[in-house]
Amino acid sequence: MAKIILLEDVNEKDIIKAVKDGKILIYPTDTIYGLGCDALNTDSILKIREMKDRDSEKPFSIIAPSKQWISQNFEVNPVYIQKLPGPFTFILKSKKSKIVSSHVAKDAQTLGVRIPDHPFTKMIQKAGKPFIATSVNLSGEKPITEISEVPKRILNQTDIIIDAGKLDGKPSTIIDLTSKIARIIPR
Repeated sequence: MAKIILLEDVNEKDIIKAVKDGKILIYPTDTIYGLGCDALNTDSILKIREMKDRDSEKPFSIIAPSKQWISQNFEVNPVYIQKLPGPFTFILKSKKSKIVSSHVAKDAQTLGVRIPDHPFTKMIQKAGKPFIATSVNLSGEKPITEISEVPKRILNQTDIIIDAGKLDGKPSTIIDLTSKIARIIPR
């Protein structure tokens, strides 16, 4: 099992290096604990799918490196981008191909994109890469709000665990912006 690091003890340079090196992290967001890696690193993405027992057909969302990156890579009204950071995941149409690994989402034309409103997110973003944003629970299980709730099989395969204490517990609101009418997708 990876060493658990309290949020206040995190070294930003170590996190940036870990993201660039393809490490798998358990990390806090403004809602629940996430499990993630560089969204361009296929080996790490496949390992996360295996850790979570997640079907290859089910897409992952990502944390965007910046609002500018979202504007450059997706069709989106700037009004929505201004709502970030926050507890939202926007389903967006991509302008380009290959902005993330094909193992993030089979349909690379659309992708869930978010920027959590949490200090740790800023460290991830400084790596300059899209980052997997999936809940740290096993697929189909309830979201996790405390590190002590993370299944051992996930803890044992994670490189870095960031503990920020008990989190809010409500997953982000998913809003599909791929058509003219925005719609909230129920969980």
